[in-house]
Amino acid sequence: MTTKRSIFQEVGADQPRPTAPRGGMIDAKPKGARRAIRLWLMVLFALVMVMIAVGGLTRLTDSGLSITEWRPVTGALPPLNAADWQAEFDKYRAIPEYQLQNKGMELSEFQFIYWWEWGHRQLGRLIGLVWALGFFGFLLARKIPTGWTGRLFGIGVLGGLQGAIGWWMVSSGLSGTALDVASYRLATHLGLAFVILGLIAWYVFQLGRSEAELMQARRNREARLVTAATVLIVAAAVQILLGALVAGIDAGRSFPDWPLMAGGFLPPEPFALTPIWRNFFEDPGLVQFMHRMMGYLLFVLGVAMWWRARRSSYRATRFAFNAVLAMLCLQMLLGIGAVIYQAPWHIAIVHQFGAVVLWVLILRARHQARFPVAQSLRD
Repeated sequence: MTTKRSIFQEVGADQPRPTAPRGGMIDAKPKGARRAIRLWLMVLFALVMVMIAVGGLTRLTDSGLSITEWRPVTGALPPLNAADWQAEFDKYRAIPEYQLQNKGMELSEFQFIYWWEWGHRQLGRLIGLVWALGFFGFLLARKIPTGWTGRLFGIGVLGGLQGAIGWWMVSSGLSGTALDVASYRLATHLGLAFVILGLIAWYVFQLGRSEAELMQARRNREARLVTAATVLIVAAAVQILLGALVAGIDAGRSFPDWPLMAGGFLPPEPFALTPIWRNFFEDPGLVQFMHRMMGYLLFVLGVAMWWRARRSSYRATRFAFNAVLAMLCLQMLLGIGAVIYQAPWHIAIVHQFGAVVLWVLILRARHQARFPVAQSLRD
Protein backbone atom coordinates (compact mmCIF):
# COMPACT_ATOMS: atom_id res chain seq x y z
CA MET A 1 0.00 0.00 0.00
CA THR A 2 1.41 3.34 -1.00
CA THR A 3 0.93 6.62 0.81
CA LYS A 4 -0.37 9.70 -0.95
CA ARG A 5 2.17 12.40 -1.76
CA SER A 6 1.64 16.10 -1.62
CA ILE A 7 1.61 17.81 -4.96
CA PHE A 8 4.57 19.88 -3.72
CA GLN A 9 6.61 16.86 -2.63
CA GLU A 10 9.57 16.01 -4.87
CA VAL A 11 9.60 12.62 -6.42
CA GLY A 12 12.07 10.41 -4.61
CA ALA A 13 12.29 12.69 -1.59
CA ASP A 14 11.42 9.81 0.71
CA GLN A 15 14.14 7.63 -0.74
CA PRO A 16 17.55 7.36 0.95
CA ARG A 17 20.14 9.68 -0.49
CA PRO A 18 22.87 7.98 -2.49
CA THR A 19 26.23 7.79 -0.79
CA ALA A 20 29.32 9.46 -2.21
CA PRO A 21 31.01 7.38 -4.90
CA ARG A 22 33.75 5.15 -3.65
CA GLY A 23 37.15 5.00 -5.20
CA GLY A 24 38.38 2.11 -7.25
CA MET A 25 40.77 -0.66 -6.34
CA ILE A 26 43.78 1.66 -6.48
CA ASP A 27 42.27 4.09 -3.99
CA ALA A 28 41.29 1.18 -1.72
CA LYS A 29 44.89 0.06 -1.28
CA PRO A 30 46.73 1.14 1.87
CA LYS A 31 48.56 4.32 0.91
CA GLY A 32 51.18 4.15 3.65
CA ALA A 33 53.36 7.06 4.64
CA ARG A 34 54.25 8.12 1.09
CA ARG A 35 55.29 11.63 2.06
CA ALA A 36 57.46 10.52 5.00
CA ILE A 37 59.10 7.77 2.95
CA ARG A 38 59.77 10.25 0.18
CA LEU A 39 61.50 12.62 2.61
CA TRP A 40 63.58 9.73 3.96
CA LEU A 41 64.61 8.78 0.42
CA MET A 42 65.55 12.38 -0.30
CA VAL A 43 67.88 12.32 2.72
CA LEU A 44 69.43 9.10 1.38
CA PHE A 45 69.73 10.71 -2.04
CA ALA A 46 71.64 13.68 -0.62
CA LEU A 47 73.95 11.39 1.35
CA VAL A 48 74.73 9.26 -1.72
CA MET A 49 75.50 12.42 -3.71
CA VAL A 50 77.95 13.52 -1.01
CA MET A 51 79.38 9.99 -0.97
CA ILE A 52 80.12 10.12 -4.69
CA ALA A 53 81.83 13.53 -4.28
CA VAL A 54 83.90 12.34 -1.31
CA GLY A 55 84.82 9.19 -3.23
CA GLY A 56 86.03 11.31 -6.12
CA LEU A 57 88.15 13.46 -3.83
CA THR A 58 89.53 10.33 -2.17
CA ARG A 59 90.71 9.16 -5.58
CA LEU A 60 92.09 12.58 -6.57
CA THR A 61 94.08 12.86 -3.33
CA ASP A 62 95.43 9.28 -3.67
CA SER A 63 93.91 8.41 -0.31
CA GLY A 64 92.06 5.22 -1.17
CA LEU A 65 94.80 2.80 -0.13
CA SER A 66 95.67 4.45 3.18
CA ILE A 67 93.51 1.97 5.15
CA THR A 68 94.69 -1.53 4.34
CA GLU A 69 92.03 -3.54 6.20
CA TRP A 70 88.28 -3.95 5.93
CA ARG A 71 86.67 -3.86 9.36
CA PRO A 72 83.00 -2.96 8.90
CA VAL A 73 82.33 -2.56 12.65
CA THR A 74 85.58 -1.90 14.53
CA GLY A 75 86.91 0.25 11.68
CA ALA A 76 84.44 2.96 12.64
CA LEU A 77 86.90 4.08 15.33
CA PRO A 78 89.94 6.01 14.04
CA PRO A 79 93.39 5.77 15.68
CA LEU A 80 93.09 7.28 19.16
CA ASN A 81 96.73 7.62 20.23
CA ALA A 82 100.27 7.76 18.87
CA ALA A 83 100.72 3.99 19.05
CA ASP A 84 97.56 3.41 17.00
CA TRP A 85 98.68 5.92 14.39
CA GLN A 86 102.08 4.28 14.11
CA ALA A 87 100.50 0.85 13.72
CA GLU A 88 98.31 2.08 10.84
CA PHE A 89 101.27 3.82 9.24
CA ASP A 90 103.36 0.64 9.43
CA LYS A 91 100.61 -1.27 7.60
CA TYR A 92 100.55 1.36 4.88
CA ARG A 93 104.34 1.27 4.50
CA ALA A 94 104.09 -2.44 3.64
CA ILE A 95 102.05 -1.90 0.44
CA PRO A 96 103.43 -1.04 -3.03
CA GLU A 97 102.01 2.49 -3.13
CA TYR A 98 104.28 3.55 -0.28
CA GLN A 99 107.33 1.54 -1.34
CA LEU A 100 107.24 2.56 -5.02
CA GLN A 101 105.67 6.01 -4.91
CA ASN A 102 105.50 7.56 -1.43
CA LYS A 103 108.65 6.26 0.22
CA GLY A 104 109.82 8.71 2.88
CA MET A 105 106.31 10.04 3.59
CA GLU A 106 105.95 11.64 7.03
CA LEU A 107 103.34 10.53 9.54
CA SER A 108 101.54 13.88 9.22
CA GLU A 109 101.21 13.36 5.45
CA PHE A 110 99.86 9.87 6.03
CA GLN A 111 97.30 11.20 8.48
CA PHE A 112 95.96 13.55 5.80
CA ILE A 113 95.19 10.76 3.33
CA TYR A 114 94.03 8.46 6.14
CA TRP A 115 91.33 10.92 7.22
CA TRP A 116 90.02 11.16 3.65
CA GLU A 117 89.59 7.38 3.34
CA TRP A 118 88.25 7.07 6.88
CA GLY A 119 85.67 9.77 6.17
CA HIS A 120 84.68 8.01 2.96
CA ARG A 121 84.07 4.74 4.79
CA GLN A 122 82.36 6.47 7.70
CA LEU A 123 79.93 8.14 5.33
CA GLY A 124 79.12 4.70 3.93
CA ARG A 125 78.32 3.49 7.45
CA LEU A 126 76.10 6.53 8.00
CA ILE A 127 74.16 5.82 4.80
CA GLY A 128 73.64 2.22 5.91
CA LEU A 129 72.42 3.38 9.32
CA VAL A 130 69.99 5.92 7.85
CA TRP A 131 68.62 3.27 5.49
CA ALA A 132 68.22 0.66 8.26
CA LEU A 133 66.52 3.05 10.70
CA GLY A 134 64.12 4.28 8.04
CA PHE A 135 63.29 0.95 6.43
CA PHE A 136 62.76 -1.08 9.58
CA GLY A 137 60.99 1.83 11.27
CA PHE A 138 58.44 2.11 8.47
CA LEU A 139 58.19 -1.68 8.25
CA LEU A 140 57.42 -2.15 11.95
CA ALA A 141 54.94 0.72 11.87
CA ARG A 142 53.28 -0.85 8.79
CA LYS A 143 53.55 2.42 6.91
CA ILE A 144 55.13 1.11 3.71
CA PRO A 145 52.68 1.36 0.77
CA THR A 146 51.60 -1.81 -1.00
CA GLY A 147 54.27 -3.05 -3.41
CA TRP A 148 57.07 -0.90 -2.01
CA THR A 149 58.66 -3.19 0.58
CA GLY A 150 60.82 -5.05 -1.95
CA ARG A 151 61.94 -1.85 -3.67
CA LEU A 152 63.03 -0.17 -0.45
CA PHE A 153 64.71 -3.34 0.83
CA GLY A 154 66.57 -3.62 -2.49
CA ILE A 155 68.25 -0.27 -1.87
CA GLY A 156 69.74 -1.65 1.34
CA VAL A 157 70.92 -4.82 -0.40
CA LEU A 158 72.65 -2.78 -3.10
CA GLY A 159 74.22 -0.60 -0.41
CA GLY A 160 75.68 -3.65 1.32
CA LEU A 161 76.94 -4.96 -2.01
CA GLN A 162 78.54 -1.58 -2.64
CA GLY A 163 80.55 -1.88 0.58
CA ALA A 164 81.83 -5.31 -0.45
CA ILE A 165 82.74 -4.05 -3.93
CA GLY A 166 84.54 -1.12 -2.31
CA TRP A 167 86.83 -3.50 -0.43
CA TRP A 168 87.23 -5.66 -3.56
CA MET A 169 88.42 -2.47 -5.29
CA VAL A 170 90.82 -1.45 -2.52
CA SER A 171 92.32 -4.94 -2.24
CA SER A 172 93.45 -4.74 -5.88
CA GLY A 173 96.01 -2.07 -4.91
CA LEU A 174 97.56 -3.75 -1.88
CA SER A 175 99.89 -6.26 -3.54
CA GLY A 176 102.26 -6.75 -6.47
CA THR A 177 103.38 -3.54 -8.13
CA ALA A 178 100.03 -1.73 -8.06
CA LEU A 179 100.16 1.99 -7.29
CA ASP A 180 96.39 2.44 -7.53
CA VAL A 181 93.27 0.34 -7.45
CA ALA A 182 92.31 -1.57 -10.62
CA SER A 183 90.49 0.80 -12.95
CA TYR A 184 87.79 -1.69 -13.93
CA ARG A 185 87.02 -2.30 -10.25
CA LEU A 186 86.81 1.45 -9.72
CA ALA A 187 84.37 1.63 -12.65
CA THR A 188 82.25 -1.13 -11.08
CA HIS A 189 82.22 0.70 -7.75
CA LEU A 190 81.24 4.04 -9.29
CA GLY A 191 78.74 2.45 -11.66
CA LEU A 192 76.85 0.80 -8.81
CA ALA A 193 76.80 4.12 -6.93
CA PHE A 194 75.02 5.71 -9.89
CA VAL A 195 72.58 2.78 -10.07
CA ILE A 196 71.69 3.27 -6.39
CA LEU A 197 71.36 7.03 -6.87
CA GLY A 198 69.17 6.54 -9.94
CA LEU A 199 66.84 4.11 -8.17
CA ILE A 200 66.42 6.46 -5.22
CA ALA A 201 65.70 9.38 -7.57
CA TRP A 202 63.11 7.36 -9.51
CA TYR A 203 61.37 6.31 -6.30
CA VAL A 204 61.28 9.94 -5.15
CA PHE A 205 59.60 10.87 -8.44
CA GLN A 206 57.10 8.04 -8.06
CA LEU A 207 56.18 8.84 -4.47
CA GLY A 208 55.63 12.48 -5.33
CA ARG A 209 52.30 11.53 -6.94
CA SER A 210 49.52 9.14 -5.97
CA GLU A 211 49.13 5.70 -7.55
CA ALA A 212 45.84 6.73 -9.12
CA GLU A 213 47.41 9.85 -10.64
CA LEU A 214 50.33 7.85 -12.02
CA MET A 215 48.04 5.29 -13.60
CA GLN A 216 45.98 8.02 -15.21
CA ALA A 217 49.10 9.81 -16.45
CA ARG A 218 50.55 6.61 -17.89
CA ARG A 219 47.69 6.45 -20.37
CA ASN A 220 48.99 9.68 -21.90
CA ARG A 221 52.65 8.68 -21.99
CA GLU A 222 54.74 9.77 -24.95
CA ALA A 223 56.27 6.48 -26.03
CA ARG A 224 58.82 7.93 -28.44
CA LEU A 225 60.21 10.30 -25.83
CA VAL A 226 60.38 7.48 -23.29
CA THR A 227 62.40 5.39 -25.75
CA ALA A 228 64.69 8.32 -26.59
CA ALA A 229 65.32 9.00 -22.89
CA THR A 230 66.05 5.31 -22.31
CA VAL A 231 68.67 5.36 -25.07
CA LEU A 232 70.21 8.46 -23.52
CA ILE A 233 70.30 6.79 -20.09
CA VAL A 234 72.24 3.84 -21.55
CA ALA A 235 74.65 6.20 -23.33
CA ALA A 236 75.16 8.21 -20.14
CA ALA A 237 75.84 5.02 -18.17
CA VAL A 238 78.55 4.00 -20.64
CA GLN A 239 80.06 7.48 -20.44
CA ILE A 240 80.09 7.36 -16.63
CA LEU A 241 81.94 4.02 -16.70
CA LEU A 242 84.45 5.42 -19.19
CA GLY A 243 84.92 8.43 -16.91
CA ALA A 244 85.73 6.05 -14.07
CA LEU A 245 88.35 4.35 -16.25
CA VAL A 246 89.83 7.77 -17.03
CA ALA A 247 90.04 8.57 -13.31
CA GLY A 248 91.40 5.13 -12.48
CA ILE A 249 94.53 5.51 -14.60
CA ASP A 250 94.80 9.34 -14.49
CA ALA A 251 94.10 9.47 -18.21
CA GLY A 252 92.55 12.91 -17.84
CA ARG A 253 96.01 14.40 -17.29
CA SER A 254 97.35 13.05 -20.58
CA PHE A 255 97.06 14.91 -23.90
CA PRO A 256 96.01 18.36 -22.64
CA ASP A 257 94.91 19.61 -26.06
CA TRP A 258 91.51 19.79 -27.70
CA PRO A 259 89.93 18.93 -30.12
CA LEU A 260 92.98 16.96 -31.30
CA MET A 261 95.18 14.65 -29.26
CA ALA A 262 98.92 15.34 -29.64
CA GLY A 263 98.15 16.95 -32.99
CA GLY A 264 96.11 14.06 -34.38
CA PHE A 265 92.64 12.64 -34.24
CA LEU A 266 93.86 9.44 -32.54
CA PRO A 267 96.43 9.43 -29.74
CA PRO A 268 99.88 8.10 -30.71
CA GLU A 269 100.32 4.33 -30.38
CA PRO A 270 96.83 3.56 -29.07
CA PHE A 271 97.36 -0.22 -29.23
CA ALA A 272 100.86 -0.60 -27.85
CA LEU A 273 99.90 -2.94 -24.98
CA THR A 274 99.50 -6.68 -25.36
CA PRO A 275 97.15 -8.42 -25.40
CA ILE A 276 95.25 -5.81 -27.38
CA TRP A 277 92.20 -5.74 -25.11
CA ARG A 278 94.30 -4.19 -22.31
CA ASN A 279 94.55 -0.96 -24.28
CA PHE A 280 90.83 -0.30 -23.86
CA PHE A 281 91.25 -0.30 -20.07
CA GLU A 282 94.86 0.66 -19.40
CA ASP A 283 96.19 2.87 -22.21
CA PRO A 284 95.68 6.52 -21.11
CA GLY A 285 95.46 7.87 -24.65
CA LEU A 286 92.93 5.34 -25.90
CA VAL A 287 90.81 5.53 -22.74
CA GLN A 288 90.65 9.33 -22.96
CA PHE A 289 89.86 9.06 -26.68
CA MET A 290 86.93 6.73 -25.98
CA HIS A 291 85.67 9.09 -23.28
CA ARG A 292 85.81 12.01 -25.72
CA MET A 293 84.03 10.13 -28.52
CA MET A 294 81.31 8.90 -26.19
CA GLY A 295 80.86 12.47 -24.97
CA TYR A 296 80.27 13.64 -28.55
CA LEU A 297 77.79 10.83 -29.17
CA LEU A 298 75.98 11.61 -25.93
CA PHE A 299 75.71 15.26 -26.93
CA VAL A 300 74.28 14.40 -30.38
CA LEU A 301 71.75 12.02 -28.84
CA GLY A 302 70.79 14.68 -26.31
CA VAL A 303 70.19 17.30 -29.00
CA ALA A 304 68.11 14.85 -31.05
CA MET A 305 66.03 13.97 -27.99
CA TRP A 306 65.53 17.64 -27.15
CA TRP A 307 64.46 18.40 -30.72
CA ARG A 308 61.80 15.71 -30.54
CA ALA A 309 60.67 16.84 -27.07
CA ARG A 310 60.00 20.36 -28.41
CA ARG A 311 56.78 18.99 -29.94
CA SER A 312 55.47 17.65 -26.65
CA SER A 313 52.10 19.08 -25.66
CA TYR A 314 53.07 19.05 -21.98
CA ARG A 315 54.88 22.06 -20.59
CA ALA A 316 56.53 20.13 -17.73
CA THR A 317 57.90 17.55 -20.16
CA ARG A 318 59.38 20.20 -22.43
CA PHE A 319 60.99 21.91 -19.45
CA ALA A 320 62.51 18.62 -18.24
CA PHE A 321 64.16 17.97 -21.60
CA ASN A 322 65.34 21.59 -21.83
CA ALA A 323 67.10 21.08 -18.49
CA VAL A 324 68.82 17.95 -19.83
CA LEU A 325 70.18 19.81 -22.85
CA ALA A 326 71.39 22.75 -20.73
CA MET A 327 73.22 20.45 -18.32
CA LEU A 328 74.63 18.44 -21.20
CA CYS A 329 76.19 21.58 -22.68
CA LEU A 330 77.63 22.62 -19.32
CA GLN A 331 79.01 19.14 -18.67
CA MET A 332 80.72 19.09 -22.06
CA LEU A 333 82.39 22.44 -21.33
CA LEU A 334 83.56 21.14 -17.96
CA GLY A 335 85.02 18.07 -19.66
CA ILE A 336 86.93 20.19 -22.16
CA GLY A 337 88.21 22.37 -19.32
CA ALA A 338 89.35 19.29 -17.40
CA VAL A 339 91.33 18.13 -20.44
CA ILE A 340 92.96 21.47 -21.20
CA TYR A 341 94.00 22.12 -17.57
CA GLN A 342 95.04 18.49 -16.98
CA ALA A 343 92.21 17.65 -14.57
CA PRO A 344 93.03 19.69 -11.43
CA TRP A 345 91.01 18.41 -8.50
CA HIS A 346 88.59 21.35 -8.33
CA ILE A 347 87.59 21.04 -12.01
CA ALA A 348 87.57 17.24 -11.91
CA ILE A 349 85.24 17.08 -8.91
CA VAL A 350 82.84 19.64 -10.43
CA HIS A 351 82.86 17.57 -13.63
CA GLN A 352 81.99 14.46 -11.61
CA PHE A 353 79.23 16.30 -9.77
CA GLY A 354 77.93 17.46 -13.15
CA ALA A 355 77.62 13.82 -14.18
CA VAL A 356 75.43 13.21 -11.12
CA VAL A 357 73.16 16.15 -11.98
CA LEU A 358 72.92 15.12 -15.64
CA TRP A 359 72.11 11.52 -14.67
CA VAL A 360 69.23 12.60 -12.45
CA LEU A 361 67.90 15.11 -14.99
CA ILE A 362 67.75 12.43 -17.70
CA LEU A 363 65.86 10.13 -15.34
CA ARG A 364 63.50 12.98 -14.48
CA ALA A 365 62.86 13.71 -18.17
CA ARG A 366 62.07 10.05 -18.79
CA HIS A 367 59.67 10.04 -15.84
CA GLN A 368 57.92 13.13 -17.17
CA ALA A 369 57.53 11.53 -20.60
CA ARG A 370 56.19 8.31 -19.11
CA PHE A 371 53.91 10.03 -16.60
CA PRO A 372 53.01 13.44 -18.08
CA VAL A 373 51.78 16.07 -15.65
CA ALA A 374 48.20 17.09 -16.43
CA GLN A 375 47.60 20.70 -17.41
CA SER A 376 44.66 22.85 -18.34
CA LEU A 377 43.34 23.12 -21.90
CA ARG A 378 44.53 26.71 -21.98
CA ASP A 379 48.11 25.60 -21.23
